[in-house]
Amino acid sequence: MTRDEFEDAVRDALDEIPPELARLVDNVVVLVEDEAPADDPELLGLYEGTPLTERGEWWAAGSLPDRITIFRNPTLAVCEDRDEVVEEVAVTVVHEVAHHFGIDDDRLHELGWG
Repeated sequence: MTRDEFEDAVRDALDEIPPELARLVDNVVVLVEDEAPADDPELLGLYEGTPLTERGEWWAAGSLPDRITIFRNPTLAVCEDRDEVVEEVAVTVVHEVAHHFGIDDDRLHELGWG
């Protein structure tokens, strides 16, 4: 899958977020990188920022956007075909957006989004 096709899959996954939740996403940028960090090369996605549940009055003063990064090559490595990549990207996007809402990994695993 080309980088453009992968980025399209990420956009499509973001478009599938229900509008009532999408409206609540605040100050987040979504990026695609080819490689995961060297210390976790099999990582498929990463949320970096302050979850909505932890933001106080202090937060808005000069805060940079939160970042969700979806890693292309690790995703391609665990998937056998295009359909599987699209599904894995969708799960990863939901997983990382859930972190923005303050949902931790343990709860995501309980809900089947691990």
